[in-house]
Amino acid sequence: MLASLLASKAAGSLGSLPAALALAAEPLTRLSSLDVAVIAIYFVMVIWIGFYLKGMSNTSEEFFMAGREMTAWIAGLSFVSANLGSLELMGWAGSAYQYGILAAHWYWVGAIPAMLFLGMVMMPFYYVCKTHSVPGYLKLRFGEGARVVAAFSFAFMTVLMSGVNMFAMAEVMKVVLGWNLHFSIIVSSLAVALYVALGGLRSAIFNEVLQFMLIWGGALLVPILGLVETGGWTGLKARIAQDIANGSIAPGDYTHMWRSMGHFADNPMGVHWTGIVFGLGFAISFGYWTTDFLVVQRVLAANSLRSARLAPVIGSFFKMAVPFIVILPGLLGLVVLHNPNGSLMHLVGENVVAANPGAGLHSYNEVLPLMMVRYLGPGLLGLGITALVAGFMSGMAGNVSAFSAVWTYDIYQPLIVKNAPDEHYVAVGRWATILGVIVSIGTAYLVMNAKGIMDYVQALFSFFIAPLLGAVLMGMFWKRATRAGGFWGLLIGTLTSIGLWAWVYVDPSALRYVALSADAKTMAENMYRALWSVIVTFIVVFVVSLFSQPRPVAELDGLVYGATKLPEEEPVPFYQNEWFWTAVAIVAFFAINIYFW
Repeated sequence: MLASLLASKAAGSLGSLPAALALAAEPLTRLSSLDVAVIAIYFVMVIWIGFYLKGMSNTSEEFFMAGREMTAWIAGLSFVSANLGSLELMGWAGSAYQYGILAAHWYWVGAIPAMLFLGMVMMPFYYVCKTHSVPGYLKLRFGEGARVVAAFSFAFMTVLMSGVNMFAMAEVMKVVLGWNLHFSIIVSSLAVALYVALGGLRSAIFNEVLQFMLIWGGALLVPILGLVETGGWTGLKARIAQDIANGSIAPGDYTHMWRSMGHFADNPMGVHWTGIVFGLGFAISFGYWTTDFLVVQRVLAANSLRSARLAPVIGSFFKMAVPFIVILPGLLGLVVLHNPNGSLMHLVGENVVAANPGAGLHSYNEVLPLMMVRYLGPGLLGLGITALVAGFMSGMAGNVSAFSAVWTYDIYQPLIVKNAPDEHYVAVGRWATILGVIVSIGTAYLVMNAKGIMDYVQALFSFFIAPLLGAVLMGMFWKRATRAGGFWGLLIGTLTSIGLWAWVYVDPSALRYVALSADAKTMAENMYRALWSVIVTFIVVFVVSLFSQPRPVAELDGLVYGATKLPEEEPVPFYQNEWFWTAVAIVAFFAINIYFW
């Protein structure tokens, strides 16, 4: 049902696909020989890493879980980098152009509490039960039915997300270099397929750490030079206020995170604080960071329980800093991007660009590459483009490696071939990597009719991640939850979210019921839809469990709080203790929210 609905939604833009996919118009810049060399060296390095690590990925534990040998720092950096793909870099920069600093909520209230909760509360269960995936945990807790629903939902979501990464990368090449969209998608996808298929999760993790460094090195200059031009944060706020006053920018509060949250109509995102706190801060954020196997898989590869708990805490500090290279360029783009005639450039939705080929329009998603072209010279532009390529390959590799593991362990093994040798499943995992890339290429074109990349992504999270959170939390913290409750809660919660989306799609006036206000916009709708999905999952699991037989408490060891004896950890100095750094992260989290209030 969802696939047909998404396809029908994209159908409106398919008529203009030939024009949109043709060789792009004159590129914004020409790469120097040095720029080309930087990009070429990067591609050679990632392929070499895949070949180098192939010999260390011969067993299923090595291929899918990197042998569980990663240190806390490696796992933590990979944990953040798997989420820092090109859709993050471009999508949230574009969202910042649309909505202002409100987009930073996805990095702070929409990430930090959930990351800390994963490390301190949930990781002991994932790590102790030695699951290979979150659907694998649901199988242990609720049985095969819940695992199959979660596995198919997650596999579907990963290929859709992977397609978003492909589309984002192709946008960069089209805007900056004038490359053909098909060519950009295929070349980068083949590189990812090759190094993940060769080296498995270990190769993905090592490349993600490399890509993390490149992203910071290549993207940090843009906000620094932009702030110098506008006179710092104070000067930027003054420029935005001035352009709003003269009508160059649509009215709205673009520089405060909480002051305009009292009513849906008071901020550019059309959201109320309840949507941010409960829809984003709980349903979407906790759903993504604690149950999305894409990121949890990286932490499960840690070499000890302490490293597994510390990895998300380490990652939280870097996550808090990411808005400085993602959100700031979008805000700066509001006032520094100009057309050749000197007028202020106005970016539009991806759907508007697709409907007007040849009009010279640029979409919200293109604000970051446009800013790179503005500020980065020869050599530095190559580094910036490499950072976006690295972001694409990081996000793509994360989705593909997670798809490979879930397909092999949670779909192929239990439903198709149950008792094959270990090397057979490793081979299936390698082929699943190729399959995931091929399917993702097809899904890349579904994004073309979305107004913005992150609107599309958050809709996917509300469909598949939010109900998964409800099932996992009920299973992990309530001993009375039963197999039937987990299965029906997950299934009905997922169908509820998809049904609410379809209701608003068919009848836009239904928005006032789903998002609690007719003034809500797409992003706010996603938040409330996710919240309703979690609530429905909680209720169904609770009610069905009351009318079905619970498992004996003895069978829940390692799966449920109150029925599990957690391993005791050796005492360490305070500066190595995960609880100490969790407290520091909490203080920093509140400080930045107060500063940008």
